[in-house]
Amino acid sequence: MDTPVNRQSQAAVLFLLGAALLHAGTTDLYLRYVKSGLRPLLLASGAVLILTALATAWYERRKTKREQKQKDVKDVADAGHSHPEPRVSWLLILPLLALILVAPPALGSYSANRTGTALQEPLAYPALAATNPLPLNVVDYAGRAVYDHGRTLAGREIRLTGFVALDHDGTPYLVRMALNCCAADAQPVKIGLTGDIPPVLQPDAWLTVTGTYIPRTTHDPVNNGPIPFIKITDARPTPIPRDPYDESWNN
Repeated sequence: MDTPVNRQSQAAVLFLLGAALLHAGTTDLYLRYVKSGLRPLLLASGAVLILTALATAWYERRKTKREQKQKDVKDVADAGHSHPEPRVSWLLILPLLALILVAPPALGSYSANRTGTALQEPLAYPALAATNPLPLNVVDYAGRAVYDHGRTLAGREIRLTGFVALDHDGTPYLVRMALNCCAADAQPVKIGLTGDIPPVLQPDAWLTVTGTYIPRTTHDPVNNGPIPFIKITDARPTPIPRDPYDESWNN
């Protein structure tokens, strides 16, 4: 049978977990874990957990009051031989507090260098805007460069944003981790950099590069997947974006 302390700890953990989900869902923290489209489900889950915690605490309080009125000598004797709930169970709360207080870093070059490019052929190639330079995400540029052979990119000045990863031979890549559902299934899409490359590149540094399409492709040493290149004319450091993952993959 659950003891009052056990029920109280269950309610506390449920409440803190719900609060953590609500906190993540009402800030940009949730973007480190799941796609933006899952935000409503995250908020709903947090609300359900908090309501469950409150209901559990209310039920346990009523049960405790009822048992206090009905206790007898045997109850007192049994209580004297009962074993208290181990206080170590409350340590389960620490990971939840960490979730609330500390935002984990997004996956970066370490993961990208150990996972092959996840580039997939697009279902279609929507018309591109007439802006110059043309802002594209890494997945869109890579898909058009490899599978459409750059037909929609030729002659255009392109602007891309991603983080830096260096291959084992020093080849610099501009990378974005693509999400299917959540960070647990994130996979990299890589673009090789050539042209006016900055003399010093730090892995995981975020860059916004401007350049042009070139018909050059290499193969990822991890899974032999295609990696297109872009010839850059300008590269500038940029802050980590609000959403560090690329959600256009499989959309």
